[in-house]
Amino acid sequence: MTYDLYIADRTFSSWSLRGWLMFEKCNIPYNLHEVGLYTGTFKQDLADLAPARLVPVVRTPEGDVIGETLAIAETLAERHPDAGIWPTDPSARILARWLAAEMHAGFNALRGECAMQLLHQYEEFTPSDATLADLARLEELWALARARFGAGGPWLFGTYSAVDAFYAPVAARIVGHNLPVGPEAAAYVAAHMADPSFRAWREEGLKVSYDPVPYAMDLPTRPWPY
Repeated sequence: MTYDLYIADRTFSSWSLRGWLMFEKCNIPYNLHEVGLYTGTFKQDLADLAPARLVPVVRTPEGDVIGETLAIAETLAERHPDAGIWPTDPSARILARWLAAEMHAGFNALRGECAMQLLHQYEEFTPSDATLADLARLEELWALARARFGAGGPWLFGTYSAVDAFYAPVAARIVGHNLPVGPEAAAYVAAHMADPSFRAWREEGLKVSYDPVPYAMDLPTRPWPY
């Protein structure tokens, strides 16, 4: 049972990272297809996947097309109940779905000001009050999950699940823009940065060069710290 997973550029496509991590970390077989987000072929590459217009997109072995990472997560959880898409504890599962949904729909200031980029770390970036409020909300949610369910490992609910895949791009934003977070949140961010799957994703993305670089800021940079 092998799926087709369509993603865009690894260095910048946060949504693609979410979808890929769910397959990769939960050991669900897939064939990977890359679409041209910055080459002008994006619509053409997705033409056979209507009505999909964003990435990631999944085609099931039976030919059904799934867009949106929440829908992908729920479909995979339904079809692969033992893969660990969501925590097994019912209360943990409720909270994990809540946190994933809030990430899917919220944190607009953070996402708007701090586009995911895995090239380097910006120096001298000054987050707005709205982004600082988003960071405070992240710390609140992460601390709650860790305190209630995270004793079994470094992830929000102990072992890796879809909710961690949803927050992996957030961790990358925090690193890429050197955003201020407390020690607990910093430890969770570091767990993402040390994760072999995340590191493999970033390494593959760095094989592609861009001119101009998407989302570039006129700020000094330093090497990626992980």
